[in-house]
Amino acid sequence: MADRQPVILLGRRTAFARRNGALRTITHDQLLAPVLAAVLADGALPAAAVDDVIIGNAVGGGGNVARLALLTAGLPVTVPGQTVDRQCGSGLEAIVLACRLVQAGAGTLYLAGGVESTSTAPLRAHRLSSTAVAPDFYDRVSFSPTTLGDPDMGVAADTVAVTYGVGRERQDAFALRSHRLATAAIAAGAFDDEIVAVSTPTGPVAGDSGPRSGLGENLLARFPAAFTPDGSVTAGNSCADADGAVVVAVTSRAQADAWGAPGYLAFVDAVPAGVDPTLLGIGGAAAGLALFARAGIRAGDLGRVEFTEAFAAQVLASLDLMGLPAESANRQGGALALGHPYGASGAMLVLRLLQQARAAAAEGELSLSALSIAGGLGLAALWRWETPTR
Repeated sequence: MADRQPVILLGRRTAFARRNGALRTITHDQLLAPVLAAVLADGALPAAAVDDVIIGNAVGGGGNVARLALLTAGLPVTVPGQTVDRQCGSGLEAIVLACRLVQAGAGTLYLAGGVESTSTAPLRAHRLSSTAVAPDFYDRVSFSPTTLGDPDMGVAADTVAVTYGVGRERQDAFALRSHRLATAAIAAGAFDDEIVAVSTPTGPVAGDSGPRSGLGENLLARFPAAFTPDGSVTAGNSCADADGAVVVAVTSRAQADAWGAPGYLAFVDAVPAGVDPTLLGIGGAAAGLALFARAGIRAGDLGRVEFTEAFAAQVLASLDLMGLPAESANRQGGALALGHPYGASGAMLVLRLLQQARAAAAEGELSLSALSIAGGLGLAALWRWETPTR
């Protein structure tokens, strides 16, 4: 039924900036509010008709950033808001949740996406301490019981590289490709109409700062192992932590047609998956393969693929497992170049598919967004490009 077919109508984002970089003083809600406002303005969408604002966030320190940001953006107090956390899958999870709500008939218009300010994320500490007066600070929460293994992300990427035979040269080549594709997209103006300028004390920020046009094979080859002795995962073939926000408008096909949308990214299905936490980098492949089976499709049926580039090793291993060639993924670059604002990265996958489909997709083209998540999780979503028949 058209009134229960979820579609992505449009989307906007901030520039992505490396941690402690151009957006270092901007909090989560300050990043998110102008993007919410821009999405409403771009689509001339009635703010009072928004059923909910659903936002993914991983390290914001609690609270409900979705509600805070939507009120800051000027949406009516009658619009609720919820914040979800599936770590770096949070932004994609938020969009999938909005799609499921449209499918269920619970509403017809949602603003969904993700936000992360790694620069302003609060320090973390346990109340109980080895001393009477000082808290015990820690860098991250536990994602898995130590009895199963709870490795740091980089260590897990090295394990994936060894287990699935993804060598250093291949990782470096994929990282270099990401930077070259992202810089080419920037030069071509591919991101210009999606980025919302964010005001900062030093002026507006409206351009991604991560992609490096001067990066080359020789420079990448000089990076030492970053996480394990003699490992193949380096700072050069790993992503940088980043700040940024992404929001899309999710509605029904019937409503999108009524608003005169020329085309939209239709939601087909999504699947989460769990894997061995010590091999967390292949979670996206497990989710993708389960999604293929449920949808009755093969890897070759996909026109486009977006996979979060936390580490080149885990992207390549996951693509191999799904039977997807590396050149099919992330055609405008990914997190290796642009950076990884955890809660927003999954939403960025959907925005990239939407923007590329608008420019070049054939009617009915299928596309995949997928990522691997801390703790041994994966999430994958299947999309189809559609244009209305009038």
